[in-house]
Amino acid sequence: MAQNAEELFSQARTAAFEQKQYPLAKRLAKAALQKSPNYYDIRIFLGRIYAWEKQADSARREFDLVLQQKADIEDAYVAYANLEFWNDNSERALLLSNQGLGYFPSSVELAILKAKFLNDLKKWTEANQVISDVLVKYPTQADVRALAIRIRENIFSNRIGVNYTFVSFDKQFDDPWYLTSLDYSRQTSLGSLIGRVNYANRFNENGIQFEVDAYPRLSNTFMAYVSGGYSPNLGVFPQSRAGFSLYANLPKSMEAEAGFRYLQFSDNTWIYTASLGKYYKSYWFNLRTYLTPSSGQLSQSFAFTTRYYVGGTDDFLSLVLSTGLSPDDQRNIVLINASAYKLQSTGLTLGYRRSINSFHIINFKASWTNQEYRKDTRGNAFELGVGYIRRF
Repeated sequence: MAQNAEELFSQARTAAFEQKQYPLAKRLAKAALQKSPNYYDIRIFLGRIYAWEKQADSARREFDLVLQQKADIEDAYVAYANLEFWNDNSERALLLSNQGLGYFPSSVELAILKAKFLNDLKKWTEANQVISDVLVKYPTQADVRALAIRIRENIFSNRIGVNYTFVSFDKQFDDPWYLTSLDYSRQTSLGSLIGRVNYANRFNENGIQFEVDAYPRLSNTFMAYVSGGYSPNLGVFPQSRAGFSLYANLPKSMEAEAGFRYLQFSDNTWIYTASLGKYYKSYWFNLRTYLTPSSGQLSQSFAFTTRYYVGGTDDFLSLVLSTGLSPDDQRNIVLINASAYKLQSTGLTLGYRRSINSFHIINFKASWTNQEYRKDTRGNAFELGVGYIRRF
């Protein structure tokens, strides 16, 4: 019995999506089009397969045929714009998304694509306006929020920040610790560059540390973190530190990181880290681990972070549950090398971050840590912190 176009289209989708047999899917789609030449969904599907197989000219031919015959098909603009973006033609992709929005001004998918293309073209102010409008209408769209955060990091070229932290102890130390940092961030064509000066009073001693962080963009998917620091005041800070990570923006509003941290005290400490993050509606979840090999042992620390966004990308409440010591935490970094025995700790941190007119950001945090400072001997540490960021 001869099959109709709908049956052939169903078989083509099965071949493509379930069996990953793209040549078979193309043959079935072409057979379906012979029976129904104006079945636009099939032609768009065929164009997508050509795009997946990196046959860009063939994909363009199919999308052009659709839009020449019927210009108001949203999926055609989505598929065509993605094709051009994947082929490093963001200007053409932007034009197609704008054409599609002319017919479908309420299309969330086309608006997200437009913001993505504007961001790639470094038109960050326009990209921020587009994605902010979508975020107001759809505050629980995880992919929208993830993109909005990336765009917001690009929109302002300069940023100055100051943070102050007070830490007190019930047993471990008689005197509290005071930590202050001042940083300047500059957004460049390659990524952001940050210079930072840290001051601390610990163990009744003053110390200063100089740091430089860089976040170079490697592609639309990958970004790196490169960091280095030096202090002349060993004990209050590690004498030197360094770090490297590779970040990846993954499908389904996920992100991943893997890298290392290096600390130089009286000897060298290497720490390896990995994390996995996920945006879900108005939430962001992140699980991170630090692995420190030493003397044939492997110490582990974990941190689970949750953010609940109450407004824009800079407005959220946060909760961090942690075990072990983190080399990225200025509060207790000097305790990592304090003992050959791997000290244990359990902590909880609450935070709040709020933006004012996009240019001003304030943040507060409070934390409690139950810290093992000698084997089988524990004490509590209490931390209060406040920070301010000025963008310009």
